[in-house]
Amino acid sequence: MSTAPASGPWPETLAGRLLARLRPGDAPRVLGISGLQGTGKSTLAAQIVSTAAARGLRAAVLSLDDLYLDRGARLALARDVHPLLATRGPPGTHEVALGLSIIDAVRGRAQTRLPRFDKLGDRRLPEGAWPRVHGLDLLVFEGWCLGATAQDDAALAAPLNALERDEDAEGVWRRWCNAALARDYPPLWGAIDTLAFLQPPGFEVVPEWRWQQERSLQQAAPGIRGMDRAQIGRFVQHYERVSRRALQTLPMSADVVVRLDAQRRILAME
Repeated sequence: MSTAPASGPWPETLAGRLLARLRPGDAPRVLGISGLQGTGKSTLAAQIVSTAAARGLRAAVLSLDDLYLDRGARLALARDVHPLLATRGPPGTHEVALGLSIIDAVRGRAQTRLPRFDKLGDRRLPEGAWPRVHGLDLLVFEGWCLGATAQDDAALAAPLNALERDEDAEGVWRRWCNAALARDYPPLWGAIDTLAFLQPPGFEVVPEWRWQQERSLQQAAPGIRGMDRAQIGRFVQHYERVSRRALQTLPMSADVVVRLDAQRRILAME
């Protein structure tokens, strides 16, 4: 059993196994890393890029977070559709077309820039500040809901948690997000060559893992006001429905499943 601490590295063998079939000169590939909040996706993505470089491969990371709509666009959705759409992250709050254009450029080995989102400023950085890449062998695409699929409408009728019960009683927000997930995201998921899913034991670990992540962020930037434990509890409820759906479906549809225990130790890689 191998340990993958929240702020530490994953076992080197994990990155190596995910890169096992990629060789210099192969056609560019897109490796997707899907995992619920706090599973360590960005840490693993960075390790894969480092391991790839050691093998003579050119690799870079694109995060689903970097495709967020700016605050102004989300506030317009909040005004026109539902107030909960002011919160970034759920389906419908990403610029999917931008992600597809980046992947197309990588596949063509064309020079392109990788978008970067400023979470403190709640806006995408100006394009001139995006890192430029050219001739990539591998794009590591990581995100909390990569590969997730929409639910049947009947499954949306009953609220899943306090957020849905108290702030989306009529189901407008969850139905809108579900429709966006069904309509807009399949082409983006379909552009992934290999999808790895970091599978926690259940959604119940997510609030604690996200709280650990928040404390690490606050320690790294003590002048920045973060969320307290109660705010984290409410925050993760925005993602609970899609997360639970992913836990049901991705173990069967992902190409690689990395099963974790509650301490993020690797139980198996399938």
